[in-house]
Amino acid sequence: MKCGNCHRNTIAKSTHAPAVICPVAAAQPINGGAWVLFAIVFLWQFPHFMAIAWMYRQDYARAKYLVLPLGEKSGRFMAWQSVLPSLVLLPVTLSPQLLGRSSVTYIVGAFLVSSIFAYFAAQLALRQSNAAARRLLLASILYLPLLFGLIFVTERFQ
Repeated sequence: MKCGNCHRNTIAKSTHAPAVICPVAAAQPINGGAWVLFAIVFLWQFPHFMAIAWMYRQDYARAKYLVLPLGEKSGRFMAWQSVLPSLVLLPVTLSPQLLGRSSVTYIVGAFLVSSIFAYFAAQLALRQSNAAARRLLLASILYLPLLFGLIFVTERFQ
């Protein structure tokens, strides 16, 4: 398996988001909110997967399963694939404000949650340790439920 396959799989997995599938199944146009949810899930997967790939890079290498480039390039690749998408998540999570679908509570909460996620991605990029990868993995596991819960609560009571 080549590293490029991971990116194609990420796009395929992101389209399984109910916000994208439900309107398509009902033959309805996909609205801006659905595209925001798609972008969040799409971008979230990169740091999440890089944390796993970094923690188990030796196991993957022994199995001849190429998820990171070999040699010194693996650290640089992992760093870019973790930090860049997590930074892009910041404006994406704040974009519902442009659609007129968010409150101040959502903006502050989304900014905090996304900033913390980006912080842990940056820590993995800088430290390149399994401990930093575990912390990013935990942050990524908490990120989506926290963000989607915030979306639900602020939409519900707005």
